Amino acid sequence: MFKEKNILVMVSGSVAAYKAATFVRLLTKSGANVRVGMTTAAQKFITSKTLSILSGNDVLTDLFVGHTSEVVHISWAKWADFIFVVPATANLIGKIAQGIADDAVTATIMASSADKIIAPAMNDNMWANPAVVRNMKTLQQDGWLVIEPTIGFLAEGYAAKGRLPEPVDILEQTDVRLRAKSGLLIGKKVVITAGGTREALDPVRYLTNRSSGKMGYALARAAAENGAEVVLITTTARENIFGVEQVFVSSTQEMLVAVTHAFSDADIFISAAAVSDFKPAEFATHKIKKQTDSGLTLNLVQNPDILQTIGQSKKTNQIVVGFAAETQEILAHGKEKLIKKQADMIIANDVSKSDTGFSSDDNAVTILIPDHLPETLSKTSKIEIARAIMARIITLK
Repeated sequence: MFKEKNILVMVSGSVAAYKAATFVRLLTKSGANVRVGMTTAAQKFITSKTLSILSGNDVLTDLFVGHTSEVVHISWAKWADFIFVVPATANLIGKIAQGIADDAVTATIMASSADKIIAPAMNDNMWANPAVVRNMKTLQQDGWLVIEPTIGFLAEGYAAKGRLPEPVDILEQTDVRLRAKSGLLIGKKVVITAGGTREALDPVRYLTNRSSGKMGYALARAAAENGAEVVLITTTARENIFGVEQVFVSSTQEMLVAVTHAFSDADIFISAAAVSDFKPAEFATHKIKKQTDSGLTLNLVQNPDILQTIGQSKKTNQIVVGFAAETQEILAHGKEKLIKKQADMIIANDVSKSDTGFSSDDNAVTILIPDHLPETLSKTSKIEIARAIMARIITLK
C-alpha cells in the first residue's frame, strides 16, 4: 500500500520515540518516500540526524526554517499522501484535537488533507485521563485512524496499557484498516481454517502433516482487508491480524466442532487447513514404549471430512471454498473434490514443490469453479494469491 507513496512521519516527545527509527526504516524499505518532522521534545529522545539518515531527507524541526519564498510546512503538507504521528504524546494529541498549530509538526498536520494515522504512547493513567479520552474521540470523529497502545512494560517499570505497538504492527494494522474502508465484504462473516490438524497417539506423540498455516493466515488477512468479520480456526499460532478472531484447535474433530459453530451465521467458509484424513483408532493413555524385537503397527481410522460435511449437509446459501493440496494429477483431483464435496470453488495446488508447497512464503494455484474454465495463478507471495482468491470469491456473491 505504501510503495511510492509520500509519507510524513511526525515524532513527539515520548520515550517510545526511539521506535520511530525502525518505523522510518520499514517505510523506506517498503518503497515509500519518507520525510520526518520532530517536536522540540522529540529531539531530547532521538536525534534528527538519525532520522535524516534513515529517511534520506532533511528533518523538519523549525516552523521558520529556510531563507526562500517557500513556506516549508505548507509544501510538505501538500506533498504528503499519508501522515503518521508515531509516537503521539498526550500533549501533541491535545494540540491537534484543539486545532493548535504552534510548531512545525502541528502546523504541517493542520495544513494537510492527507490520510492521518496516530499511534499514542504514554503512561496508562494519562491514557485513561478524561481529557485524553475526549481528545482521542475528537480525532476519530475528525477522520484520524487510531492505532491504540498495547499492554506492555512501560517506562515507569510496570506493565499496563500505554505502550507503543511495534513498528511492523503499526504498519500492518494500518494497511489492513485502510484497505477495509473500501472493502467489498463489509457486513459479511468469513470463516477460515488454517494449519495441519494433529491426531494424538499417546500423551507425547501425534500424527500430523507439514502445513505451516501460512496460506490460511494470508486468506484471513485478505478477508479482513475487505472489511469482513473474520474467524480463523487454526492449529498454528502465527501473527495477530487486526479484525481477525483466532480460535485455536488441535485435532480434526475439534476443528469440525469449531467450524460448525462458526459457520451457522457465516457468509463464506474457506477450508484452507490441511486436515488429517486418519487418526489412531485408540489413544494410549501412557507413552508407548519402544519394543526391542519388533516394530509398531498402528491401527488408523478415518477422520470426518470437514469440507464435505459443510458442503453437503450444512450449507444453505453460503459460499464454500476448499483446497486440494495434491502431489500428482492436481487438476483431476481438484475437479473430483469440487463435485464430491459440493464446493463452490476449489483451489488446487501442488504441495510437492519446495518453492510453493508447505512452509513456503509463495504459492501457485489453479482456481476451479463449476461451469468455468480453470484459472491459473502463477507463483507469487501467498498474500497476493490470497487477495486474488478473495477477489474471485467476491464475484460469486
